[in-house]
Amino acid sequence: MRIWFRELGDFASNCYVVACPETGKALVIDPGYPDPWIRRCVEENGLTVAQIVLTHGHLDHIGGVGWVKEWSGAPVCVHAADAPFLTDPFMNGSAYFGRHVTAPAPDRLLRDGDRVEAGSLSLEVIHTPGHSPGGICLHAPGHLFAGDTLFAGSIGRTDLYGGDFETLLRSIATRLLTLPPETVVYPGHGPTTTIGEEKEYNPFLANR
Repeated sequence: MRIWFRELGDFASNCYVVACPETGKALVIDPGYPDPWIRRCVEENGLTVAQIVLTHGHLDHIGGVGWVKEWSGAPVCVHAADAPFLTDPFMNGSAYFGRHVTAPAPDRLLRDGDRVEAGSLSLEVIHTPGHSPGGICLHAPGHLFAGDTLFAGSIGRTDLYGGDFETLLRSIATRLLTLPPETVVYPGHGPTTTIGEEKEYNPFLANR
């Protein structure tokens, strides 16, 4: 697995380009802003975008979806529960910031246990509601793309449409903290961490 990432846009959301080293086929995860870096990363590394995968449907993770789809032709994938967020500025939160951010309707609706693939790269969909109803993480042995479910030293906010604090804590405790402690976590904002680090030191997860 080859991984590139960069903070994009006003909300400094992490966009990941994750590629199969054998085939050069790649996933673009959470293109939150139409930043030229995404296309440069794909083209300079000889990659082909196989799928655009969204960990959830908030404005800062979907703002570049239409742009990436336009030049790559790749299908858009999101959990079924967050699919309406892509076309509704009130649900995705952009209306609250005086914006009108939308993305193309999804080509594929994801559910817990599905897999998203690019060449020999295969990531398992883990449904982790709480930050949003259709929030997901993407897991391969040793790697977890956590979206806004889990951060280094924190967790996702739950005061936006469809958020729920207890649901989020339950998702993290039952679906993420059960992963091997050495699993590297690539969050939607901020630096990478590990499951073991968060299990031991994250103040929101004490006694979980």
